[in-house]
Amino acid sequence: MEQERIWTAALVVIGDEILSGRTQDKNVAQLASWLNVQGIRLAEVRVVADKTAAIVEAVNTLRARNDYLFTTGGIGPTHDDITVDAIAEALGVGVEHHPEALATLERYYATRGGLTEARARMARVPAGAGLIPNRVSGAPGIQVENIYIMAGVPHITAGMLDALTGTLEGG
Repeated sequence: MEQERIWTAALVVIGDEILSGRTQDKNVAQLASWLNVQGIRLAEVRVVADKTAAIVEAVNTLRARNDYLFTTGGIGPTHDDITVDAIAEALGVGVEHHPEALATLERYYATRGGLTEARARMARVPAGAGLIPNRVSGAPGIQVENIYIMAGVPHITAGMLDALTGTLEGG
């Protein structure tokens, strides 16, 4: 009897605010439930600080031993949102502004005060990355290799997961 392949995923929750207890994570349960429906098993979760070395180590370890790696947190408009830079470092690639992400953000912010330099940071992606649609807040998530980089805000993450429904190979 042939054994059925089990597809696996891991999650890296990124943020000092989670580790300090200031913010309670809701994305672990949300992602686990969503993955289960996709036929993919959440095999491991790691919570790391907003430190490049910690993110690089977690990303490289978990992407190597799972079919998929999801990250939540650290992709906003502020200078301390370092997830994109850390994942680019983990992959050995540069960071670039994604033209489609810039266009999406320009449209989204056209009636909300315009696209500032800080807001344009949300169009930065590791070189060669694709986008995950975000109908909730405009700034897209990012997909590169087997890594899915998503917002930390649970309702925004939910929208990104909804956009990914049915697109991953599993079960």
